[in-house]
Amino acid sequence: MRLKNRTALIIGVAAVAAAVAAGTYLPKNSEGLSTPSTQTNAAQGVAGGSSPSSQSVTLGDTQLKSVKVEPVGLHLFAVEREAVGNIAFNDDRSVQVYPPYAGKVIELFHDLGDDVVKGEKLYTIESPDLIAAESTLIAAAGVLDLDNQVLERARKLYETQGVAQKELQQAISDQQTAEGALKAARHAVTIFGKTEAEIDRMIADRRIDRVMVVNSPINGRVTARNGAPGLLAQPGSPPAPYTIADISTMWMVANVIETDSPLFRLGQAVKVKLAAFPDRLFEGKITTVGASLDPNTHRLMVRSEVRDPRHELRPGMLATFAISTAGPMEALAVPAAAVVREGDGTMTAWTADDGHRFTQRQLKLGLQKDGWYQVVEGLKPGEKVVAEGGVFLSNMLNAPPSD
Repeated sequence: MRLKNRTALIIGVAAVAAAVAAGTYLPKNSEGLSTPSTQTNAAQGVAGGSSPSSQSVTLGDTQLKSVKVEPVGLHLFAVEREAVGNIAFNDDRSVQVYPPYAGKVIELFHDLGDDVVKGEKLYTIESPDLIAAESTLIAAAGVLDLDNQVLERARKLYETQGVAQKELQQAISDQQTAEGALKAARHAVTIFGKTEAEIDRMIADRRIDRVMVVNSPINGRVTARNGAPGLLAQPGSPPAPYTIADISTMWMVANVIETDSPLFRLGQAVKVKLAAFPDRLFEGKITTVGASLDPNTHRLMVRSEVRDPRHELRPGMLATFAISTAGPMEALAVPAAAVVREGDGTMTAWTADDGHRFTQRQLKLGLQKDGWYQVVEGLKPGEKVVAEGGVFLSNMLNAPPSD
């Protein structure tokens, strides 16, 4: 029995040894099977034109037509600060047109938005003060006529010894007093806007003119009309029947951030862009810098006077002004079309390694002006960069592998 068991054991050991020698007994190694798969994937990646480690893409002759390559060079950048504001009327050139004396509005001759010239009729009023002044004028003119007649008669009588010298001198004094009173009365009526010709006509006709005309004191545009027929208008008592603004210049009022506030000074030239005129620049200068910052927003009010010779700007228009805070700066730059914003927010560009291979570079950008980006990091002068077609290369790099 023991002899049979020993014989069976020997036979089993011999069978195992034979299996080991033949290589059929070892267990399968899963790691040994994954290596070829990895190599295959890597080979497929190279065949697809991209390498995960170098982030590059290789294009064929036909695909090269989709990109444009230019050398990286230097570009001048204006050092500017920008702020957003609103257009407003220039209050320094805006006038509220009150009547010189109180009176009832009779007629108005212009509507809101009308352009007027200096001296043009705006509205008329019936003023009791005007009536009183004209009555005084007509009375003074009558007294002067009478005193002139008395003086003439006294002179003739004095020549014939008909009156004493004292009476002649009294007649001369009365005539001079009447003449002065008439001059004062005429001046009082001119304050109401009456011309010398109109005053002469009133004296000749012995007839008062109840209508006082209020004219525009400046060239400008009607920016407010608050009068109406029958309204009692009083000097200095708002609202004024009309407000006229000189619109040859307008204000742009902006609030700049606290960190930029030390950069703004009176008299600095500004360039203003408006959404209503996207292809034009309006020029002006800073006329007011606020004395303090808003405690809630920590912004400083900066007001600029903008030239508007064609009278195109309107109050409330949204505007952006740019102001140079230093001289132009020369820096490494690429066209804006060469910069690609990736899905994670990073900015990249593609460089040409040779005729067909392109490598992706991550960029750190600075100033942007007139279709150019300042490159702070990521490129060197003289390198060739893809000026057009960078998005196409990024899409190829990020495209899923084909089956």
